[in-house]
Amino acid sequence: MFYFLIEFSKYLKDHEKKLRLTFKSLDKNNDGRIDHMEVRQSLADLGMDINQEEAKKILQSIDVDGTMTVDWNEWKAHFLFNPATNLQEIIRYWKHSTVLDIGDSLTIPDEFTEEEKTTGIWWKQLSAGAMAGAVSRTGTAPLDRMKVFMQVHSTKSNKISLVGGFKQMLKEGGAASLWRGNGINVLKIAPETAIKFMAYEQYKKLLSSDRGKVRTHERFIAGSLAGATAQTAIYPMEVMKTRLTLRKTGQYTGMFDCAKKILQKEGVKAFYKGYLPNILGIIPYAGIDLAVYESLKNAWLANYAKDSANPGILVLLGCGTMSSTCGQLTSYPLALIRTRMQAAASIEGAEQMSMNRMVKKIVEKEGFFGLYRGILPNFMKVIPAVSISYVVYEYMRSGLGIQK
Repeated sequence: MFYFLIEFSKYLKDHEKKLRLTFKSLDKNNDGRIDHMEVRQSLADLGMDINQEEAKKILQSIDVDGTMTVDWNEWKAHFLFNPATNLQEIIRYWKHSTVLDIGDSLTIPDEFTEEEKTTGIWWKQLSAGAMAGAVSRTGTAPLDRMKVFMQVHSTKSNKISLVGGFKQMLKEGGAASLWRGNGINVLKIAPETAIKFMAYEQYKKLLSSDRGKVRTHERFIAGSLAGATAQTAIYPMEVMKTRLTLRKTGQYTGMFDCAKKILQKEGVKAFYKGYLPNILGIIPYAGIDLAVYESLKNAWLANYAKDSANPGILVLLGCGTMSSTCGQLTSYPLALIRTRMQAAASIEGAEQMSMNRMVKKIVEKEGFFGLYRGILPNFMKVIPAVSISYVVYEYMRSGLGIQK
C-alpha cells in the first residue's frame, strides 16, 4: 500500500507539471486566467476554428465560480485525474518522424490530432515531410550508394575503404554514377508514406483498448504493422533500388528497363528477394526508435521544461537523430542480409541462400562485425540528412501555410 501511495504521488506530481505547462501555453496574456478568446486562439493555432459561442461552452464546462474565466485551481481540479498523454501542446512540439529522413522509412508514423485531420493540415504535413525526404536523400545519395556497395562487395579479404570505394565508382561510371538508384529511392517516398499513414490509422482503431487514447505499446504494434503493410506494397521498388544502385554502366537504361529485365529473366519472385529480413527489421527499428525517443522526451519534460513544452529545435533534432540512429544500429544486420539477398539474385550462377544460412556464413567467415559492413557511410549521412530534411521541411511548411 505504501509503495502504491508513492507511485500515485509521483504520478500526480508529474501530471500536474504537464497541466501547468498546458495552462501557461493557453494563458496568452499571462494574467493567470484563461478566457474564451484565449481558447479560440489556442484552437486556431492547432488548426481548428470555432465561434465565440462554442468557445464559451468549452469554458463553461471547466469554469466553477461562474466568472467565465478559468484560473489555475479550476484547471487543475478539472484535468488532474485525466491522462496527460493527449495534451495538444506536448504532441504539437514533440513530433519527429515527418521532420527527419535518414533514408530508412521504418519509423512509427506521426500522430495527428482530430482537428488536424478534419482541417486537412495532416496532408500538408505529410507532403512537406515527403519533399524534405526527397531533397535529403538526393543530397546524401553518394553516401547511401557507398553503404550498399560496401554491404555487398566488402569482405574480410576484400576490404573497401571509403576513398577506395568512391574511386572505383568514379572510374567505372563518372560523377553521375554516385546517384545511381536515387530516382526510385525518392519515388517510393510518396506511396510508402501514404500507405503507412492510412494503415496506421486503421490499426490504431483495431488495437486501441480505450477509444481515442493510444498507449505506447499499442502505438508500437500499430506502427510496426503499418510499416510492414507499406513495405509489402512497395517492396519491389526496394529490390529495384538495390539493383539500380549496384548496376554497371549500360546494364539498365532506367527503372522500367530494370523492372522488365528482372521480370523476364527471374520472374515475379525476384521482386521479393530479401523480404523476410526486411520485415523482421521493422520491429527492432521501430521499437528502439520509439522507446529511445519517448525516454528522451520524458526526461527533458521532467528535468528542463519550465514555462513551455517546446524544447527548441536543437533538442528536438538531437532526440530524433539519436533515436533513429539507435534504431538503425539494432536493425542494421537485417538490412545488410536483405541487401545481399537482393544483390545475389542478380548474379547468374550465384548461390541463393536463405536468411539463416547467409547470417551463419557471414559470421563464420567475417565474424560478428561482418554484419555491420557499410555502417560508417550510413552513420556519416545521418547529420547532413537530418539537417537538409529539417530545413526543407520548414520551408515547405511555410509555403503551404502551416502555422507553427
